[in-house]
Amino acid sequence: MKYVVLFAPEVLTQLDSMRDFIAVAASPIIADRYVDELLVHCQRLSMFPMRGQARDDLMPGLRITHYRGKATIAFKVDAAVRTVSILGVFHGRQDYASHLQTAR
Repeated sequence: MKYVVLFAPEVLTQLDSMRDFIAVAASPIIADRYVDELLVHCQRLSMFPMRGQARDDLMPGLRITHYRGKATIAFKVDAAVRTVSILGVFHGRQDYASHLQTAR
C-alpha cells in the first residue's frame, strides 16, 4: 500500500532557491528539469518510504536520502497514517544537519 508524500512549506522555498541558482548557473530549462525530476524522486518515497539512512542522532525518526549525489532529502515516515513528510531538500554544500537540529 502506498504512502502519501507531504512537503513542508519551507521545502517549496528551498526548491525555488535551488531552481533560481541552477537557472543562473546553467539555464532555466535545465533548472526546471532538475527540480521536476527531484520532485518525482521524492514522490517515489510513496512506494519505498524506508529507503535512505536513519539519522535519529539529528532528530528522532529522521531519514536522509540523496538525489543524483547533489541534493540531500530529509524526511520522516509515519507508518501509522502512511505518510512521508519531506522536511528539507538541501544542495550538496549546505549543512543540512545544523539546519535540522535548529528546526527541532
